[in-house]
Amino acid sequence: MLPWLQDPIAAFSSQLSINRVGHAYLIGMEQGYGGEELTLALAKAALCSQVGHSGSCGFCKPCQLIEANSHPDLYRIEADGAQIKVDQIRDLCQKLATTSQQGGRRVAIILNAERLNQASANALLKTLEEPGKETILLLQANSPSRLLATISSRCQRLAINIPERAEVKRWLKQKLAITEDVSWCLPVVGGPLAIVEAVETGRDKSLLDYRQAWLQSLSSGHLCDSLANVSEKQVSDALKVLYLVLHRVLVKKQDLDPLKRVSLVTLAAKVMQLENRLSVMPNVNTLALFEGLTLEYNQLMSQ
Repeated sequence: MLPWLQDPIAAFSSQLSINRVGHAYLIGMEQGYGGEELTLALAKAALCSQVGHSGSCGFCKPCQLIEANSHPDLYRIEADGAQIKVDQIRDLCQKLATTSQQGGRRVAIILNAERLNQASANALLKTLEEPGKETILLLQANSPSRLLATISSRCQRLAINIPERAEVKRWLKQKLAITEDVSWCLPVVGGPLAIVEAVETGRDKSLLDYRQAWLQSLSSGHLCDSLANVSEKQVSDALKVLYLVLHRVLVKKQDLDPLKRVSLVTLAAKVMQLENRLSVMPNVNTLALFEGLTLEYNQLMSQ
């Protein structure tokens, strides 16, 4: 179990032990930090017949059923494509209206709950308000602020502390057994678990290459060949790395002219806006996009 998940699991288990558990919880933690693992651990604790202060026992019948992905009273909803659709929620609500098959609690997990669209969110409201006896809904969200207010206002929240970078570095060092610091790319990949996957797939090396290429491009005013050949699938990573590079400039150049600082902050915000729009940009001219950003940086820095 990830060390930073232990406190919220203990707090939830304590609520279970005194029968003061709520009927709906919002778990605002990215999956890259263990949001999915935490949500499942809470579900296991809620269904465990011998739950302790640190969560589920792992040995009772309900725990074994969960491990086998066959617990009849545990329901899991994920986005069907880009959204969680209304039919998925209607089907879940119908199932929650039936009697528990194991004679205990029923638990529904909704991952990436911010992907609920207006129709599916509305379909969930009544169940959130009146979920039925011994029913718990666990909504995990990578970006809780994007969740509709009608949903988030009906959920309780557990105190969840995102680990400091120093703690992440220690955990990564133990997990990966490497000497180099790969925690710099946390904002790009979305969490320590995602960093582990990036290292295993070699994505971290690509991110490092982007960082070096952007530093060289911004310094010279000419786009590196490696950035000119970035594929559409890699544009998002390259833009996120550029944002980190611009942020690094702001941190290092404390004596930067105030007007230039404002312009650089604006440029960094523009980079992230472009990254957020990638999903709706049909054909990205990567070369023109990157050359334009390099030119804009050099123009503002030379003023």
